[in-house]
Amino acid sequence: MADLVIRPMELTDIGAVVEVEKASFATPWTEDIFYQEVVVNQFAHYFVVEVDGVIVGYAGLWIVIDDAQITNIAIMPSYRGYKLGEKLFQFTMQQAIHLGSNRLSLEVRVSNIIAQRMYRKFGLVPGGLRKSYYTDNKEDALVMWVNL
Repeated sequence: MADLVIRPMELTDIGAVVEVEKASFATPWTEDIFYQEVVVNQFAHYFVVEVDGVIVGYAGLWIVIDDAQITNIAIMPSYRGYKLGEKLFQFTMQQAIHLGSNRLSLEVRVSNIIAQRMYRKFGLVPGGLRKSYYTDNKEDALVMWVNL
């Protein structure tokens, strides 16, 4: 990976982020949802990861008082396996701390063992299940969290 940059998402990034979204999720968010998150949602903070000037991933974070919640994190399939997800997740955690969060949580598919393994590297532990959380196949979500 030649030139790696992680930075706040801008409005002009939404089209590229939607492409990452479509390549990563069965029920992808729309451009309008991302627009609302970036422009309207006062609790939202989104970041993109670029390789050689091309957006290949993104992460979303909501911060309410001192609680941080990862909304989404995705890397283009062709860029997976290069630890970009770890770098992006670490950056996002650091931003949560910088913005005053004391705790961070997220939901992850119970079948997504690779992601769970990565989150555990950062100290996240299982905190419960959300039954039938995912609308595409009614899969349960494992709630994971960590004190920051």
